[in-house]
Amino acid sequence: MNSYGNFAYIYDNLIDQDYEKWADYIEEIFKINNVKPNLVLDLGCGTGSITNILASRGYDMIGIDMSVDMLNIAREKATEQGLDVLYLCQDIRNFELYGTVDAVICTLDVLNYLTDINHIDKTFKLFKNYLNPNGIFIFDINTEYKLKEILGNNTFYNEENGVCYVWENEYNDKLSNQYLTFFNETEEGLYERFDEQHIQRAYSVEELKDLLSKNGFENLGIYKNLTFEKPQEKCEKIVFVSKFLG
Repeated sequence: MNSYGNFAYIYDNLIDQDYEKWADYIEEIFKINNVKPNLVLDLGCGTGSITNILASRGYDMIGIDMSVDMLNIAREKATEQGLDVLYLCQDIRNFELYGTVDAVICTLDVLNYLTDINHIDKTFKLFKNYLNPNGIFIFDINTEYKLKEILGNNTFYNEENGVCYVWENEYNDKLSNQYLTFFNETEEGLYERFDEQHIQRAYSVEELKDLLSKNGFENLGIYKNLTFEKPQEKCEKIVFVSKFLG
């Protein structure tokens, strides 16, 4: 998994996500499935954008991420907003909690970064220790269609908010290797370069359904991103909603 570094400090300026919409969607999932969680775990929480929004809406939140830099930003944002969020620096494949939670979320393709299916299995196994029976698990993935056909072997360039980047992709045998070169504008008007490499793996719906079932989950729904529609062949992101049977 990528632990990030300099990228953490420009992440919020580059990632095009409507976090409020994500929080709305998560709450609608809770409502539809008639659950009212109090304590929610956000696995791979990054800079805490969704975590903090849910905290501001009254949920007790725990955020886990393996990037110290990401968590520093998450904590700063929580402090600025007067929020009490527990942030833990841990690998989601080996996370530990002090007790159990009522729901787990894992958004923005975090699980794609687990490039060995056994590592996803290992993460799911931990829920037996930390997710209450009938607890809800919500996660999304980038689909194989997106990784293979959209990112594929293509190169992208963009410039916004004082950051230029070149994004080169290579897809082979279910793995998407993503090479990013950033040029970040400094206060002096110069550009500082740094490089990142990310690797994501494509997983099929059936692979993930089998793993969920194996680890005691009941499938409640699989949806096109941020909707309650059935995924189509060319969906780029899919959301899974499951209930832990204990």
